Amino acid sequence: MGNNNPIRLLIVDDHPLFRAGLEQVMKYEDHILIVGQSGDGKRAIEDARRLSPDVILLDVNLPGGMNGLQVARQIKSERPNLPIIILTAYHDTEQVVHAISVGASSYCPKEVKPEELIQIIEVVRQGYYVIDKVRMTKEQRDKWLDDQIRELSGPYTIDGDEHYSPLSPRETEILKHVTGGMSNKEIAYKLGISQQTVKNHMTSVLKKLNVDDRTQAAITAIRRGWVRVNSESKDE
Repeated sequence: MGNNNPIRLLIVDDHPLFRAGLEQVMKYEDHILIVGQSGDGKRAIEDARRLSPDVILLDVNLPGGMNGLQVARQIKSERPNLPIIILTAYHDTEQVVHAISVGASSYCPKEVKPEELIQIIEVVRQGYYVIDKVRMTKEQRDKWLDDQIRELSGPYTIDGDEHYSPLSPRETEILKHVTGGMSNKEIAYKLGISQQTVKNHMTSVLKKLNVDDRTQAAITAIRRGWVRVNSESKDE
């Protein structure tokens, strides 16, 4: 970039091995400096304030009560021009649209090649967006987003209060227990509600997500970062 200052990079991912792998890749890049690593969303927001990164690599599926899209939304509200690259183990159109809507500059599967990721970091640092390997200006990004939202209009509502999830907090809570392998009876006991109430919520979830059963609903919620695998824990 013709600039002697390295790109200050913050890595946000809850898997130490993945972070270590990124660190190994980046240490050979003189123009990229890793200034910090965060393992959860709340810490990431604090580090974004404290470390003043130029670019953030942000996993969509994080512990600590905030997924990557929520974290990105918060960070962008404080630093609108800070480029954020969303990383995910899954890749689907709805999730890409949600990520770009919240202000992300790019969205990459975790199996992205190191050289491609480095190039994306450089490009977003210059103020561009990279979507499906295409470099875009802000105007091109806006048009792409408008087109995609128009195509996807349906059960997935872009709603800031719900953080891009069509599910209510109670529905999300119930799905979280479903992913932990709990039955309706166990969920009802855990939450202090009736089994019929749990069934009613699950019926609503299936309808909103347009799926046929609990397993499909859980998989959909996990893929989109609304619920974490094994998120049911004793300290919650």
